[in-house]
Amino acid sequence: MRSVSFVVWSLVLLSLALIGLGVSVGSTGFENLLTPLLHPAPDPSATAMAQQIVGHIRLPRTLGAWAAGALLGLAGAVAQGLFRNPLADPYLLGSASGAALGVALVLAVLGGGGGMLGSNMMSGGAAVSVFSGSVLVRLGLTGAAFVGAVLAVLLTLALSRGVQHTLRLLLAGVVVGVVLGAATQLVLLFSPESMQAMQAFMLGSTAFVGWIALALMAGVWVVCVLAAGLLGRVLDGLSLGEATAQSLGLPLGSLRVALVAVLALATGTAVAQTGLIAFVGLAAPHLVRSVIKTTHGSLMLLASLMGGALLMAADTLARWLIAPQELPVGVLTAVLGGGYLLWLMRRNTCGFTGGGQ
Repeated sequence: MRSVSFVVWSLVLLSLALIGLGVSVGSTGFENLLTPLLHPAPDPSATAMAQQIVGHIRLPRTLGAWAAGALLGLAGAVAQGLFRNPLADPYLLGSASGAALGVALVLAVLGGGGGMLGSNMMSGGAAVSVFSGSVLVRLGLTGAAFVGAVLAVLLTLALSRGVQHTLRLLLAGVVVGVVLGAATQLVLLFSPESMQAMQAFMLGSTAFVGWIALALMAGVWVVCVLAAGLLGRVLDGLSLGEATAQSLGLPLGSLRVALVAVLALATGTAVAQTGLIAFVGLAAPHLVRSVIKTTHGSLMLLASLMGGALLMAADTLARWLIAPQELPVGVLTAVLGGGYLLWLMRRNTCGFTGGGQ
């Protein structure tokens, strides 16, 4: 019987190995830049270039992929526990559609000014980040995505009249997602020059994750993990039914609000930095459940670590497969995650009993 600590350390070691692999994959495929860093060559320019590439591009991007995946994995575990549904994902409350609408509106206002940014995101280029104008565009898109995601969740809460009824909250999230998705398409219809940059956001990319974005995601991750650990007991109670949870003396209303806040914060932060990356939040909790049966408190931590490893591996693979071109990481996660879930369905192991059963 595997213990939680064994799985935690296994995922940590896997992540460390993936970090070493991630910093060795560049525009020309696999390049071992760690050797000239650990054993400097006589030519100091080669060592300086290796330090620049690893320290300013590959390492923050690789760690940023882990942080975004960890946030999505955590949010996925919270969503599946909150809605007691194995198909729930972090975008279920409309955050993805809200973020997409926010980005589309900014691009429309800029008149497609994010086109060069989108082109570079699709090709994996990072040179655009040295231009101050593109940095400002990126900051504007990041802020718009986060604000849009949070406002969409607030709209969902308003339509559902709070969080007292899980089914009403779920239906409100679906409605908000559909309506805001239609609004996004309408904005793009009147601003066709924004399509390329919008496509880059919709497919997801970690190409522009730097140290500041990494620090932001890491800080939010720490807060969300601590909050989720404290809220694990309420998800365990909800997995046994509403009546049982109330009989345990849990204040379900306020605790649901806290869970929704964790879900919105984690999802909004990840989406704002990397765009819409599919299936990581959905698949990570399932992968954990296939390895170990545990309570929600441990499940959320393990799903977070699993999500980080998944997205970091997918990002490295996306950069390596067709180098010097780059696959959108969201496409790769959708293909791999969808294939895995289909395999789960075929084996009839997709049943959900709340993680602690």
